[in-house]
Amino acid sequence: MNCGGSCGLKTDFPGLSPETIEKTNRHPCFSYEAHKKFARMHLPVAPRCNIGCNYCNRKFDCVHESRPGVTSEVLTPEMAFDKYRLVKERIEQLSVVGIAGPGDALANWHETKKSIELIREYDPAVIFCLSTNGLLLPEYAQDIAGLGINHVTVTLNTLDPEIGAEIYRFINYKGRRYEGVEGAGILLENQLVGIKYLASAGIVVKVNIVMIEGVNDGCIPDVVKEVKELGAFITNIMPLIPAPGSVFENYPQTSMKELSRMRDICRQDLQQMRHCRQCRADAIGLLEEDRSLEFSSTVPQTKTASNETNTGKIYQIAVATKYGYLVDQHFGHASEFAVYRGDGCSFELIERRSIEKYCSGMAECDTEEDRKDAVIAALKDCDAVLTLRIGYAARKRLEQHGIRSVESCETVENGLIYAVKLLNERKKEIA
Repeated sequence: MNCGGSCGLKTDFPGLSPETIEKTNRHPCFSYEAHKKFARMHLPVAPRCNIGCNYCNRKFDCVHESRPGVTSEVLTPEMAFDKYRLVKERIEQLSVVGIAGPGDALANWHETKKSIELIREYDPAVIFCLSTNGLLLPEYAQDIAGLGINHVTVTLNTLDPEIGAEIYRFINYKGRRYEGVEGAGILLENQLVGIKYLASAGIVVKVNIVMIEGVNDGCIPDVVKEVKELGAFITNIMPLIPAPGSVFENYPQTSMKELSRMRDICRQDLQQMRHCRQCRADAIGLLEEDRSLEFSSTVPQTKTASNETNTGKIYQIAVATKYGYLVDQHFGHASEFAVYRGDGCSFELIERRSIEKYCSGMAECDTEEDRKDAVIAALKDCDAVLTLRIGYAARKRLEQHGIRSVESCETVENGLIYAVKLLNERKKEIA
């Protein structure tokens, strides 16, 4: 796999202590080698947000989506502590506790801080990190350092307030609402000041950049150069995932080909993260195996078919599931699909179908066309494919062959009912 320079952790990075380097080597989001060895746990204790991003719809209670900003539940710090103890008992390789929303960690500082304090008292060895849009970094950067948080991710999408005004509808800052260029300018200034302070304090800073084709893609190399000068450790250029209900819901998902090209350009200046899974705010487990539903106190009960799903038509659906209980695999990472046949009321597992992985690695997701064609051909008798996540290009390729792609973060049975519901709705639209 071409890791673009991010596979090997830079252990000589200036300003990092040996202890911080050791912890970074055990952080799956900051070290490529760590992401298959160590697990992380996101605590959804931060529901409030202070900016309006056009790629977000703030619907953070959706079990059918696997992307940043969604969760099945919001926890109090005390609930988060209890959940951490449970997960720690069951996942031996758990190394990191992160707070990534579903809103902004700093816009919920009391809850964020309390959660960290409770867990640190119980387990002093755990690694803490948080994600933020950066608006309140000048206010809380010193507190972050004092709390012993070693890793912080800041989402910074542009250096140009004019472009920022296309990405952000508003910010709420110090009791006032700012819109347009003025709001984007305040956000940008605080992001840059905050990143510089964190890096100077010996905190490992990862900068996330959402690549939106036709909006900010032309300025991303400049963003990478700037944050390098400020002391950032790594950048993570991520594809836009068009969220239903958001301003950008009809924008195309950034292709992996263009994403890889941009990462190749930017790795000349700073190491690039290529193994990001754009996790939910309640994600648990290895990056490639989200077990959040397994530990949810709101695990959905099996749904019963309604008249909407029970139409009598029999569908064949391929499910990306590792263990047969949850829809828990990305389409591109699945080497086997469970194929079910059913009508929305009952389903029968008819086979487990082995295939070669559609995507052999993040950098090669738009190459090796013969293999991709073979994967699609292996699923040609299916009406739908049910996965945790699927890329834009793969979804379009399936659609060209009449196969519906359905994303779900549910039990297999509930996911199948949901898929049949969507298939029936499409059938009615065609009719």
